[in-house]
Amino acid sequence: MSEITPVTEWPDYSVDPQGGNPITQDLNAPYDKGDLCWVLVCTILCWQITPAIGYLYAGMHRRKAALTMIFQSLFCACACGIQFWIYGYSLYQSRATNPMLGNLSLAGLHNVLAAPSLANSDIPDILYAAYGFTFVTATAMILAGAMLERGRLWPSMLFLLCWTTFVYYVLAYFEWNPNGWLYQLGVYDFAGSGPVHIATGFSALAWSLMLGPRISDHSAGERAKIVQHFKPHNPFLVGIGTCFIWFGWFAFNGASTANLSIRSIYVVVNTNLAACGGGIGWTLLEYLYTQKFSIIGFCSGIISGLVGITPAAGFVPVYVAALVGFLTSCCSFFANKYKYLISIDEGLDIFAIHGVGGFVGDILTGFFAASWVPALDGLSGDSYAGGWWEHNWKQMGYQLAAATTCAAWSFVVSCILLFVINKIPGCHLRVKEEDELRGLDFKYLSDAHWDGGESTTGVATNMSLHQGVPFSGSGPGSESGNGSEGTERVGGEGVGPVKRE
Repeated sequence: MSEITPVTEWPDYSVDPQGGNPITQDLNAPYDKGDLCWVLVCTILCWQITPAIGYLYAGMHRRKAALTMIFQSLFCACACGIQFWIYGYSLYQSRATNPMLGNLSLAGLHNVLAAPSLANSDIPDILYAAYGFTFVTATAMILAGAMLERGRLWPSMLFLLCWTTFVYYVLAYFEWNPNGWLYQLGVYDFAGSGPVHIATGFSALAWSLMLGPRISDHSAGERAKIVQHFKPHNPFLVGIGTCFIWFGWFAFNGASTANLSIRSIYVVVNTNLAACGGGIGWTLLEYLYTQKFSIIGFCSGIISGLVGITPAAGFVPVYVAALVGFLTSCCSFFANKYKYLISIDEGLDIFAIHGVGGFVGDILTGFFAASWVPALDGLSGDSYAGGWWEHNWKQMGYQLAAATTCAAWSFVVSCILLFVINKIPGCHLRVKEEDELRGLDFKYLSDAHWDGGESTTGVATNMSLHQGVPFSGSGPGSESGNGSEGTERVGGEGVGPVKRE
């Protein structure tokens, strides 16, 4: 047996991209086991955010399309994971030198092994790749909800794969690769506000506009003026999904230090406080307007707080974290409340919570960032100049430039992708009217069923579709537990059921 010697100095990347020969060298020797354990455990915890979003969205849908969201979460976990392995990781973490996009030198995770990662020399490339995989699947799933009861499944899945290629990986290279132009500019985005939240929010806006509103019983002329929203069928699922998202977000933000340090602990504390502030902010505003509380409103506020702290967690002092979550939640609340002004049917509030919330979070990061917080990782030192309140005035400009770039790129590219996909024969984006009325679960899933005794080959005679209280994603209530759903009244006016097929 050959003698195994510990690596004491990594070879130049161009000489040995893998970092050494594992047969003759101990490639683990330079790494701290605590760092490896922290990032690996956070990777595992981060993975469950993707199905958790599926449960959240399933609860916010009407029952006839809820299972489709669970299906989409599994698709994102599988298909986007394969895509990440084939070329995704290489597009944003290759050692390219241009400011716009990586190359395919790491395709198939070729040469991704023990060499120090670009994110932090404290962890190997293969570990950072594993961690990055959980980011892209969760991001794709955040966006997937925009198909909301009327998008065809196959074109939607094609769009998600194209979107991650031309939007997510491009923006991730801009902000996370040391050669990306936003990284070089000096933008602060700790855990992915731009590539994750702003990108999904503005892309969801584009998708919702392209699909148009869901079918209601109004006339065609009335539909042009009214955006009809519908009550979620299971607020309990929404609460469960939010709890797991909150739990996973500790790992999502916490391991973005790419090592285990006091900064990692600080990030977890900031994440928790921001979620608390966000939940309180949305709930207080909702009570002010309706004189009632709601689980869905509380959950929306918590997630808004998590969105707002995502770019800021590793930069802002702990005593402003709850304020960041509170302010982000308030902005998302009002964006959600008045989104009817642009006549979009975006009932999962992806644009309000992730798009607007991510944009606000970027700006608040530029305002509250402190130079000493990043130094808690033991490596950064004086690399960061802080934000507005430390008189680094230009940082606000950098943050605004980054947020605007991510918003514009994601919206425009999404519109182009959706337009092209819709023109491909057999890939039109929206389901037929009868399939939408019947429900996506019945169209696509063989295991869909109702309590009323319907078969999967036809719609039961006692089934009528709920056209209830106009819902903005923050109101309480659920549909009836059986297959018969009655008409409700809004402001004294009856809203009749959709004509049965």
